[in-house]
Amino acid sequence: KEFLVEISGTTVTITCPLPDENIDWEITGTKTDFKEKKYIIEDHDSSPANVSCSAGDSKYEMYLNARVCTNCEELDTLAVIGIVTADLLITFGVLILVYYFSKDRKGRASASAGSRPRGQKMQRPPPVPNPDYEPIRKGQREVYAGLESRGF
Repeated sequence: KEFLVEISGTTVTITCPLPDENIDWEITGTKTDFKEKKYIIEDHDSSPANVSCSAGDSKYEMYLNARVCTNCEELDTLAVIGIVTADLLITFGVLILVYYFSKDRKGRASASAGSRPRGQKMQRPPPVPNPDYEPIRKGQREVYAGLESRGF
């Protein structure tokens, strides 16, 4: 048999697996005055604790390491599925809108460019060479003689 642990906000409810109603609870070595089957810890601080419940000669022990928070909200599976589905539908809707608006814009741009009269195409002259990168001429080899590769 196992303990049943329920967490809601900062409240932790532990149900002992013993069938008796007169149960002794012990938390981290300290006995409590609580005698019912369900032990409720209000404002739990998320610190680990050793919990045990006993009745007569039967004793059950458990290590409790429950993380709690004050502003947490529980979501059931149906709510999570609904949120993910709605997000996907909205994303696909925006994707389709962008596709159709961009498709129409391409068609209009090509039609307006084709109807405009064009001038005669003129060829551009080649760019003026940069004087810093002039080719080496036969008579100027001595200027670049210091740039030869040296053997080590």
